[in-house]
Amino acid sequence: MYLAVNCQNGQYWLPAACFGLKGPFFIPDPPSHNYCHPLLLTYLLNNQTKATQMRTVSFGINISLDGYCDHTFANPDAELHDYFTGLMSNADLLFFGRVMYQLMFPFWSDMARDQSGSPDENRFAERITAIDKVVISRTLENAENNTRIIRSNPAAELLKLKQLPGKNIFVDSISLLPELLAAGIIDEFHLVIHPVFVGKGRQLLQPGSLQDMVNLELVDTINFKSGCVAHHYRKQ
Repeated sequence: MYLAVNCQNGQYWLPAACFGLKGPFFIPDPPSHNYCHPLLLTYLLNNQTKATQMRTVSFGINISLDGYCDHTFANPDAELHDYFTGLMSNADLLFFGRVMYQLMFPFWSDMARDQSGSPDENRFAERITAIDKVVISRTLENAENNTRIIRSNPAAELLKLKQLPGKNIFVDSISLLPELLAAGIIDEFHLVIHPVFVGKGRQLLQPGSLQDMVNLELVDTINFKSGCVAHHYRKQ
């Protein structure tokens, strides 16, 4: 049994036994050109691609004290907007799922064009609108000019982008998080904890969505006047 992976310099077919995989494998027949098993992605990240300086992939999100990520509970102030604008200054690519993309755009791009927000909102809007974007969606038909739509295999696509030259890649998608965590592609996490219990909505991770724990190392903590706390973690 052989598995395929797309890398910067082409597609590779490698024996499954090299990765400790025993099967059975449910692979398209014939395999699609961009199929890649998550364990193979992890192997490449840890071995084959070590010689290449890859871009940092960051995940960031607002979250309640009880672990919910519904956007309606958060009411960011100027300090928090400037924090996220600073994070965006280190990135030149945003990686979205469809739901998060449609929550963000055209809301922020309209604000950037019209300068209709507060000064801190306008700064954030200008920055996030200017960055190139990738959206993973099977159904989205149209997107903004600097946005590319990818239909499938988000982990393989993100690994390919990670190996290209550039600044950081910022991931903003709850639905894609379990797959990207399992593949080991995300390098760091920026979790902004809001001082509120929500009790309902979308959780960061659903029960059973991860097979293995992901251990993190705390890099930095920022306390905001609003009571929010930003935790910066790095994957161990």
